[in-house]
Amino acid sequence: MRLGMNVGSARRGKLIGLGEEGRHASEVNLDLPLIQEAERLGFYVYWSAESYGADAMVPLAWVGAHTSKIHLGTAIMQIPGRTPANAAMAAMALDDLSGHRFIMGLGVSGPQVVEGWHGVPFGKPVRRTREYVTILRKIFARAEPLTFEGTYYRIPYRGDDATGLGKPLKSIMHPRRDLPIYLAAMGPLNVRLAGELADGLLPTIFSPDNFDVVAKPLEEGFARAGNGKGWGDFDLAPIVPVVLGDDVKACQDQVRARIAFSIGVYGARERNFYNDVVVRYGYGEAAQRVQALYLDGKQKEAIAAVPDALVDEVALCGPAERIKDRLSRYAALPIKTLNLRTPTPEVMRLMAELVL
Repeated sequence: MRLGMNVGSARRGKLIGLGEEGRHASEVNLDLPLIQEAERLGFYVYWSAESYGADAMVPLAWVGAHTSKIHLGTAIMQIPGRTPANAAMAAMALDDLSGHRFIMGLGVSGPQVVEGWHGVPFGKPVRRTREYVTILRKIFARAEPLTFEGTYYRIPYRGDDATGLGKPLKSIMHPRRDLPIYLAAMGPLNVRLAGELADGLLPTIFSPDNFDVVAKPLEEGFARAGNGKGWGDFDLAPIVPVVLGDDVKACQDQVRARIAFSIGVYGARERNFYNDVVVRYGYGEAAQRVQALYLDGKQKEAIAAVPDALVDEVALCGPAERIKDRLSRYAALPIKTLNLRTPTPEVMRLMAELVL
């Protein structure tokens, strides 16, 4: 396995974050020395994210200018926030300037952000993602001027309000034809699409004990690709919290609040993809209780309701020996890149020793 580090939304300023008792304003730094230490230790990739305000690409340009080997990935760029051509331009520019270190991680986000922030319809995420990735591949290939006719994207634009002057164009950049595209997907149809069209998958709240939840739709996607595609051609790259300490319960508690927030309010009561995946792991009753408590404003109770077993299933917590032992569950799977969520220097050094 390779190692990656995922810090979420990289920034130097204030951001609404997650505290022990819920949401609070926090000052979080884009820790350049820590990223440079990851590069020195042999980490493969540094990931940055975006939400409603924080951008994924700009921090990578900053990090790329101060590193030379570590790959630069988005986990993720929000598909509805950029046209495919705009996303391709940013990707080609950063990949070129960084010496071909860019990995393009994409996701549809959720209806609250898509419609409430970007101001576009959420629509059908699988169809939108398929069209988006197809257009990106055509742009990167540069085989011919870009044309596309789909449900969400029509290039050149031919609507009733068009000037009629648009014409097919070919990128003036000459990118890598194989510039890697990963998808952050949770539902089985989107996971299957990742297996079919993408170079990698970025699952979060990932359970090695329920690997079939991811493996089955991925393998269906490999079969749909129709070119002999398999695990050897694909980067399964889960995002895993790792908390090092002598007190297992105290380490678990550092992960518990994030899980509660994700399955409790990261979405609507009737549409929460994180909650859905926990249900598929067999924690339906707990997921329903956590969500009900959180949406009723009872954050402390919601956090306490997250089962220890669930935390331990999706995170590595405790002393070094315990982490080493439980790491074997990931090593037994076809995982190419294990991404550590917001690791401390001590965690990075331990994981580098155990994995690299």
